[in-house]
Formats: sequence, structure tokens, C-alpha cells
Amino acid sequence: MLLAASINRAFGQAGLLLVLAAAVSGAASTVYAIRSGNRKLLRQGPMYAALGLFGAVLAVAMMQRALITRDFSIAYVQQVGSPNTPRLYNIAAMWSALEGSILLWLLILAGFTAAVGWRFRRRTDDPLVGWAFVVMFVVLAFFALVSFGPATPFGAGAETFAPGGPNPLLQNHILVLFHPPILYLGYVGMTVPFAFAIAALITGRLGEGWLLETRRWALFSWAFLTIGILLGAWWSYEVLGWSGVWAWDPVENASLLPWLTATAYIHSVLVQERRGMLRVWNLSLLISTFCLTILGTYLTRSGILSSVHAFGDGPVGNYLLAFFGVVLAVSLGLIAWRGDRLRSPGTIDSPLSREAAFLANNVIFALFAFVVFLGTLFPLLVEAFQDRRITVGEPYFDRLTMPIGLLLLFLMAIAPVLPWRKASSELLRERLFWPAVCGVIVLAIAVAVGATGWAPLVAFGLGGWAAGASLRQVVLATRRNGWRGLVGRANGGMIVHLGVILIAVALAASNSYTRSGTLALEAGEPVAFGGHTFELQGVVMEETSVGPATIANVLVDGEQVYRPRITLYTDFGQNIPTPSVRTGLVKDVYLTLEGRNSESLDTEATIRVFVKPLIVWLWIGGGIMAIGTLLAAFPGSRRRRPTDPVSAPVTPSGARKPTTPDAPDTPDPEPELANV
Repeated sequence: MLLAASINRAFGQAGLLLVLAAAVSGAASTVYAIRSGNRKLLRQGPMYAALGLFGAVLAVAMMQRALITRDFSIAYVQQVGSPNTPRLYNIAAMWSALEGSILLWLLILAGFTAAVGWRFRRRTDDPLVGWAFVVMFVVLAFFALVSFGPATPFGAGAETFAPGGPNPLLQNHILVLFHPPILYLGYVGMTVPFAFAIAALITGRLGEGWLLETRRWALFSWAFLTIGILLGAWWSYEVLGWSGVWAWDPVENASLLPWLTATAYIHSVLVQERRGMLRVWNLSLLISTFCLTILGTYLTRSGILSSVHAFGDGPVGNYLLAFFGVVLAVSLGLIAWRGDRLRSPGTIDSPLSREAAFLANNVIFALFAFVVFLGTLFPLLVEAFQDRRITVGEPYFDRLTMPIGLLLLFLMAIAPVLPWRKASSELLRERLFWPAVCGVIVLAIAVAVGATGWAPLVAFGLGGWAAGASLRQVVLATRRNGWRGLVGRANGGMIVHLGVILIAVALAASNSYTRSGTLALEAGEPVAFGGHTFELQGVVMEETSVGPATIANVLVDGEQVYRPRITLYTDFGQNIPTPSVRTGLVKDVYLTLEGRNSESLDTEATIRVFVKPLIVWLWIGGGIMAIGTLLAAFPGSRRRRPTDPVSAPVTPSGARKPTTPDAPDTPDPEPELANV
């Protein structure tokens, strides 16, 4: 046993040291090779990346081995491991606290670095690729240093200890196995386009070439971030017992902020590719996205926030804050240095054009991000400078983000029908007619089924209008090319839009029309609420691996028994409620056990009931977004040649000289319309 423990610690530390050495050596040798023109040395970059990945895999394997075998000679295993924790959640325990979450981050970052090395293995002598490698090696070296030093997961444990185990909320639902890793894939994946953006600034290759190299990396990272956020909302709904999916928790907001800036980038990058505009804006969005991932990591791991998502206090917070400052300063310095080469050769010709719609979209997303950023950080700043605590809660976020969300729905209805450069009034009337009819029909249906309130009704109407615009694009694409017409950025983007619209409508419905009540149930006596009947069949006690559970068997509508429970986690001395949900396409019936009269044994229970409309369409919309992203990642039937691999020459009058037969200002015919 002692030998196995020493193997876990020794090989785990060796793996971390290998990552650090590979990253530092890779960065130093690549810089030297670029400066000296040594192409042979440049070609060794992927080798260093592979060594870093091997070291990260070794470290993670040793940590998982230690958790599964309950190697309590390691301090981190003492903290998050327990003989009573189910083995499935022992695997997820690795990312349930500070040191293990940094280790997971390191593994994914090493994987992305190795993937970039493999993808560009035949182009390592390209300075753009070389400098991108340097940036990724530097980021990898930082996280390896943090994991090897202040946040090491392989520190020696105390001789006497009480096994801890993961937070009880992190060991009662299978989503904890998927939500953090997928979210981290989105967070960490944004390092790749950021690295190429910095490389473009260093090399001066500020045209559209670097965008083409990173389009799929950015798109898939955005998709993972989207799915990770939705899985987190699903976990919140299924576990926390409050029937909600988003509480504007500061750590939730920390994941939303980079998603907002990344979404803006994915839209605005099309304008730069097509018309050479928004160069500074796109660089700024990528830099902001990467910096916000670091800031979110700091908020989660510095101990300044109290949240179920936070990992507690530790010295790693100072390292992350310093790294955030360095990245921001270097990035802004590079933009200032290259300012004269970042002038956009194109201009917006008309407010009724696709590029103008994308610009408006970007402004609204930036405003959205600012509102969330201010509401998240303002209480922390007040506490830091005035030593007093204030709370910015849901009313602030709901009041300010609701009109922003409605504006985004409006743009989603308009943008798909707009051409590049300029739209005539006749063209707009023709293209907007059927989408507007869809909006009117959806609004009429909502009123007919009893929907009230101006905000949700406007959301339903705009959602129907936007869905009509997206469906119009899909119909045109499939009419010409069959199902293959759905492949490509434009039409895959419309599928993503449909998923977003479903999510927006589901949120509007569930937030506006949820009914809730507390029912005191007695066995055998049905109680009616919200159009449903609830009958207690009895309350039973069951022993689980973590402690005793009190379970209420409730018959809903005389059809099926649902079992909300309260489990006593013995190791923590905490009672954790677990809801039971009847899911339907129209509404969910959500039950939580509030308590029971101990004198009545199994004949009485207090049940909290929520009737929530359309909530399942949140998860369906997320699945549609994932499908649309996959379709958008591959070239469609009408592939355009890139506008320019480096930087377009500019004439004395400021007009862009086309460098390909398909010039960037050529108006595109239908069905290639808007894009995500």
C-alpha cells in the first residue's frame, strides 16, 4: 500500500514536471528558431506539445488511480475522497475542488496544444504558426507552474485526518461527470484562436488569413462552452431543488461572459472575412474572451466568492490575477503597436445591410456583457474599497437583460434576410413577409392559450418572426440542394438560430408562467393544484452508500409515482433534498420533499410543487444548437475563396483591391444569407 501511494505521488509529480519542462523548452526553442531562422528546430514544436500531453495524461492517471484506490497519503484525496463516496463520483471528485480542477484544465490545454501541433505539423516553419505555438506554450507553462507549485494535487497528506469527500451536491447526479469537462473544453479551447490572434499581431499578418486558420477551433470551442453552460443549467434544475436553471450566480456569470464575447466574435468575423472590416474589434473580442476565461477562473478559485461552484481560498488566486493583468497589458500593447496596420479597408454602405446588422449585433452583445460584468464585479469592488457588502441580485439582471434579449431576437428576425452592402425596400418586403406571418401566428397561438404580460408576448412574437426567417433560409437551401444544403456556415447557422429561439421562448414561458405551491399531503387523500392531482402513497426510509434517505412516494394524476427525497450525507452531517420531475413537452411537474411530521411516521409529508411550462425545450434547443454547429463547421456547396491570405492592399482612395475572382463586395444571391 505504501509503495502504491509513493508511485501515485512520484509519477504524478513527474508528469507535472514534464509538462512544465516541455512547455518552457517548447516556448524558448520556438522563439529562438523563429529569430534565427532555424527551420529544423521549428519542426520540433509538435514534439514538445506531445511531451506536454504525455505528462498531463500521466498526472491525471495517477490522480484518478489515487482517488479510485482511496490513497489517503495524498492531501487532495483526503480532502475530496471518502470510502462512502460511490466510485462513479470518485472519478468526478478530481475536478470537485481547487487542485483537481486546475489539473483538468492543464490536461485539456495540453490536449489542445498537441492537437494544434498535429494539425499544423507540416507548417511549423510558418512564423504565424510558430508564434501561435509560443503563445500556447506560455499559457501551458503558466498552468503547469500553478499545478506543480501552489495548487499541486500531489501534496503529502496529514497522518491523522477525517476523510472528506466531494460536496454532497456534486455526488448525486451523473451530470457532474460531463458538465465541468465540457465547459472546460469551451474555456480552454478559446486559447487556440487567441494564440493565432496574438501571432497575427506579432507577425503583422493582420488580414483574414489567421481567421481562416482558427474558424473551426473557435466554433467548436464556442459549441463546447454553450453545451457546458446548458448542462450546468440542467444540473441546477435537477439537483438544487428550486426548479430554476439560472440564478445569476457570480460563478455562473463568469462562464456567461466569455460566451457572450465569443458569440459576438463568431458573428463579426464574417464581416472581416467578407469585407475586411472590424479587424480591431475582432482582435479585441478574442482577447476579451480569453481574458474573461482567466478572470472567471480567478473568481472561482480565489475564495472571494461564496458559491456552490466556487473552490475555496488559496494562493492560486494571486497567480491568476497577475497572469490576467500580464495578458491584458501585452495584448493591448500589441494592438497599439500595430494600430496603423489594423485600419479596415471596407466601410458600411447602408444601415440596411448584413454588415450593419452584424455590427448592431456586436454592440448589443457587448452591452449584454457589460451589464453582466458590472453586476458581477461591482459588489466585489465595493467590498474591496469600502469594506462593506452589497448584493446585486436577480432583479438587476432581469430588468436590464430582458430588453437586450428582445433586441437580439429582433436582430435574429431581420439579419437573415439582409444582403451585403445594401437592401432595397422591395427586397425587404418580399423577404420579411412570411417570417412576419410566422410571428403573428405564434403570437396569436400564445394569446389563445392564455398567455399574458407584454414581455413574454413580445418574446413569443419575435421568436416566431425569427424562427420564420431561419426556416425560410433552411427551406431555400434544401429546395436547391436537398439535405446537403444544410451543410455550411450559412445554413448550419440557421439551425443554431432555431435552437437559440427555442431556448429564448422556453425561458420566457417558464420564467413568466411557473406556478408553485406547498402541499400538506396525507396518505390516501388526493390534493389538486395547478390542474394536477397529488396523492401521497407513503413515506419510506432507505439506506444508501452516503447515508439514510427519506423518500415520499407521490402519485401524480393517478398515473405514475414520483419520489422526491431528502438524503442525510453522514460524512457531512447535511440533509440534501433531491427533486423528482415529471417531464413533458408542454410542461414539467417538479416535486421536492420539504419535510414530514415525525409523529405521523409514513402518513404525512409536505411537498413543494412547481408547474413549469415548456422547460424541456431548453434542452431540446441546446441539442439543436449542437447539431447546427456541427453543420456550420463544414464547407457548404457554395464555398467562397478567402478574400485574402495576409493583408489586402489598399488603394489611395481607401477602396479594397479584390485579390480573388470572387471579390469580397460581390452581393451574394440566395440562399446564402445570414450566418452564425
